[in-house]
Amino acid sequence: MYATKSEVHVPAYRREFVGDDVPTGLDDFDDWVCRTVLNPARPLHGEAEFLLTAEPDVRDRALYHSLLASVAGGSHTSGGIASAIGRKATDISQPLTVLKRCGLLSVEPDAFRGNRSAYRIAEPLITFHHAVVRPNQGLLTQRRNPATAWAMSRDTFLSKVVGPHFEHLCREWASWHAEPDTFGGLPIVVTSGTVTDPSARTSHEVDVVVRGAVGQDHGILLSVGEVKWNKVMDVRHLDRLRNLLGLLASRGIDTSHARPACYSGVGFTPALQAAAECGEVVLVDLGRLYGGA
Repeated sequence: MYATKSEVHVPAYRREFVGDDVPTGLDDFDDWVCRTVLNPARPLHGEAEFLLTAEPDVRDRALYHSLLASVAGGSHTSGGIASAIGRKATDISQPLTVLKRCGLLSVEPDAFRGNRSAYRIAEPLITFHHAVVRPNQGLLTQRRNPATAWAMSRDTFLSKVVGPHFEHLCREWASWHAEPDTFGGLPIVVTSGTVTDPSARTSHEVDVVVRGAVGQDHGILLSVGEVKWNKVMDVRHLDRLRNLLGLLASRGIDTSHARPACYSGVGFTPALQAAAECGEVVLVDLGRLYGGA
């Protein structure tokens, strides 16, 4: 994790905030969460609160906590955030700007909708605080029962904290660590996006959108990708990506260089692996994500 202050990311939390207590392995992770970040006696427990209160421009802390909680809960547009907290979009414009300026929120332009951006919490510890700690404050501070709080929140942790952070890591990998031949060109801009489907009157989220250079041509769509942290991905995910490419092509977007990509924390079915061997899809697992290309 990284502590964020004025958009400067400083490595922290691994030892000094937990008294040199680090997990001994995966089997120790649940107990480690209970004895550190869910333990009010440890500095790490209150660090997310401190990151917000340390900012001099933050005055109405309840409003700012509500904003961060709505983003942690899955609201990523200004309209969605405003609706989640029962305010008008104009009422939260300045607070969102403050959170962005102090580095607690980041803003990503939508890859396919020029008038839309996605707000994301820049520090996973803050996401954890609003998704897990604050909803269980009574159990943690009054009853001193972190085990029960964690048991009730572990699924939320996986879907609201780990999942979005894994998507971020996959975008980082595609942007900085994938070799050019991975996507058939040099990645330049990597973000997420939204593809509308007028016939079905719906829209589809795309976790990883890669644009880059092929020869002298820049801004070419190189890849659309889907990310699953705790699911084995199969050919249905590839079919979804193919459908998205079809929707984009129907809008006049050049998809001739675009490669579908599946990113998974637990792996792929044999059928999807066979499709990758035929060059139909790019597969990125944890070994590839942390090992390079």
